[in-house]
Amino acid sequence: MFEAFKAKAEGAGCQVVRFATRAEALDFILQFMRDEGVADAPGTYAVWADSPLLKGIDTKVLEAKVPGLKFTVTRQLAKDAKIGVTQMEWGIANTGTLAQDSSAVEQRLASALTWVHIALVGTDNLVPDLPALMTKMHPSKNGYIALITGPSRTADIERVLAIGVHGPERLVIVCVDELGRMNP
Repeated sequence: MFEAFKAKAEGAGCQVVRFATRAEALDFILQFMRDEGVADAPGTYAVWADSPLLKGIDTKVLEAKVPGLKFTVTRQLAKDAKIGVTQMEWGIANTGTLAQDSSAVEQRLASALTWVHIALVGTDNLVPDLPALMTKMHPSKNGYIALITGPSRTADIERVLAIGVHGPERLVIVCVDELGRMNP
């Protein structure tokens, strides 16, 4: 199912990577942030909304490794951030779509206000299609379901495609084999 998800997500303009362990994924994300110039200045921050991937990890150590990385997500920090990291509950293989219960405002801020969104998803949490997702996640059980397919795009102004107008201009999906087992 991963290959189908990856093909559809890449077709929608995403970068998709896969790692066996959360340690490998964490190394990738920290290096990505350094390569993107994350720093302790407005416009260059990275914000990371709380997620199961961080369970048992000292976030102060991570902040020391990447100055400008913040684990407190506020509206202002997210607005001033270049990169936002969130964990998605599910991925839909036939569309390359990510699904998340975004009831927590930090999840919405980190995924929608930043220029680059890094979305974590457990490889075991990929489902074939929307009906399969609705057996796992449903509006009656989840207060704010967000479905994300690719970077933000619109063509409502003179029918000219614009990327990043209503959200991130880049979406990097990090699939983690180990993470699916951590996120029931």
